Amino acid sequence: MESKILSAKYNSGDTPLRLGNLEIPCYVLEDGTRVFSGRGIQKVLGYGDKRGQWLQDFVTKSDLTPIFSSGENSVYNKITNPIKFNRNGAGGSQSITYGYEVTILIDLCSIIIDANRSGVFNDMVVVNNADIIIRSVAKVGIIALVDEATGYNKVKERAKDELQKFLNRFLSEEASKWVKTFNDSFFEMIYKMRGWDWKMTNKKPGVVGQWINDIVYKRLAPGVYLELQDLNPKDENGHRKEKHHQYLSNETGKPMLKGYLNTIEALGRAADYDWDVFMTLLNKAYPVQAQQYDTLLDK
Repeated sequence: MESKILSAKYNSGDTPLRLGNLEIPCYVLEDGTRVFSGRGIQKVLGYGDKRGQWLQDFVTKSDLTPIFSSGENSVYNKITNPIKFNRNGAGGSQSITYGYEVTILIDLCSIIIDANRSGVFNDMVVVNNADIIIRSVAKVGIIALVDEATGYNKVKERAKDELQKFLNRFLSEEASKWVKTFNDSFFEMIYKMRGWDWKMTNKKPGVVGQWINDIVYKRLAPGVYLELQDLNPKDENGHRKEKHHQYLSNETGKPMLKGYLNTIEALGRAADYDWDVFMTLLNKAYPVQAQQYDTLLDK
């Protein structure tokens, strides 16, 4: 069955992503995937005047094809399986755009540069542009640059701010600030399973806050959720004092939280982003610690 054609919710518009003296339009799809169009990749590599099939032919029918084909998650596999999406304002025969996850540009450029150094590829237009791109951005930074160019980062920051305000009501301020350090991929995993996007967090921060309480704070370690509430109780006006919580601020808590979140994301992938399957796996792997804590007290 053919996958759903997504829409680009954010795009760089009149301010394309600048890489040195090169420019490339970029998009963030409704599921959070960051993409470049095939035409955009061609142009930034120096072949924007060629027909739209140039990128496919370059990867699948050139001297570099054996290198592009190397590995299970190869550039060849990605280029031959483009992401179809709708661009806002696009019409006619070009309403459907063929895109590629943005980090593939770094993979392409790395292979081109290595092939040139080995003497097997000497198209200096492409080589020089690939060198400019690699010098301008590391693979770990391409996502952040795309989010900046499309304005998607502002949406995420607003969402996290709203979430922090909600969490401030029943967690210590120190602990609630941690939500802004969670990887974006953690939120995007949840949103993918629930059919949400970042803007929904602005509308319903309480719902996301409850999910985080359930998925993270109630399961992180025995008694942590209850201890957080005990150490930072509400006063007679319903406010909580700003209190430094030892467990979540010492050198043990931070690595534990990071490792736990990585594991949770792995469970999401194992569940194939099905919420019910994910919660079943989560309950087996990390049962709610507050319940365990109450059971211990009863004993």
